[in-house]
Amino acid sequence: MCDFCHQHGEGKKWYLNANNYAEDLLSDLGRRNFIKRFFESPEHLAKGERALAKLDRIPPFFTRGIRRKITAKQQAMHFGQVVPLEDIERILGFTTSIVRLACICRHVAFGPEHRYCYGISLAPQGGEMINILRSIDPAYLIGPQTGGLEFLPKDEALALMRESEEEGLCHTVWSFVTPFLGGICNCSLPGCMAMKATLTYQTPVMFRGEYLARVDEAMCVGCGECVKLCPFDAYLPHKRKAKARIDPKKCYGCGICRSVCVKSAITLVDRAAVPAAANLWL
Repeated sequence: MCDFCHQHGEGKKWYLNANNYAEDLLSDLGRRNFIKRFFESPEHLAKGERALAKLDRIPPFFTRGIRRKITAKQQAMHFGQVVPLEDIERILGFTTSIVRLACICRHVAFGPEHRYCYGISLAPQGGEMINILRSIDPAYLIGPQTGGLEFLPKDEALALMRESEEEGLCHTVWSFVTPFLGGICNCSLPGCMAMKATLTYQTPVMFRGEYLARVDEAMCVGCGECVKLCPFDAYLPHKRKAKARIDPKKCYGCGICRSVCVKSAITLVDRAAVPAAANLWL
């Protein structure tokens, strides 16, 4: 299990612990102020990317400690983990409200709206998180040009997330001052700032998933579709009609490769069962 599972999971995956979605966590003034600052000033994401780009131009020997400090700070404030669709379904099974809204990362990166983010709550109609957002009126998220907030039933939200997998988007769950969990995102490069920080700038702001992909070679027909889709480049270079092969040190266990496997040759296994990646979380 990841570090947060030990700290906040009460013996299970931290993102499956209903206590971490509790409304009473939003009574904390520091957390409420963090959420307000996070959403009302999206330019902080662009500023953060520029700072990481500067670090990239400095020899790693000098920046390793800085990157570790950034990761530690993010773990305390706003950190994520890759989660496969079946665990997303379990989360939506005990949360009572799902609201679809525009993605702050893609707003900063591209400008046009992309509704790849979901607010989740144990309270009806978005609970206190939605009240906080409404109090600051972040127009790019909930203003009239975005069509307002979309409150969705569980089956519709799952269908949309399943569609996002076919676009190459992986699912992630996010804290807002850990351990409070308030959002599910559907992430991909180049639009996702978190993936960019983690993969491009080697400064992790999210954990790998609790799983790894595994290919049944007897079923694989070597079509190569999984190689094309994988957002983490976890599949080894593909030769025509060759069986798919996974680098366990790169796989984040998102499971979206399964969505394009015509023979259902790909499954997920527990990360702990694969020695090469059992303790690899960042």
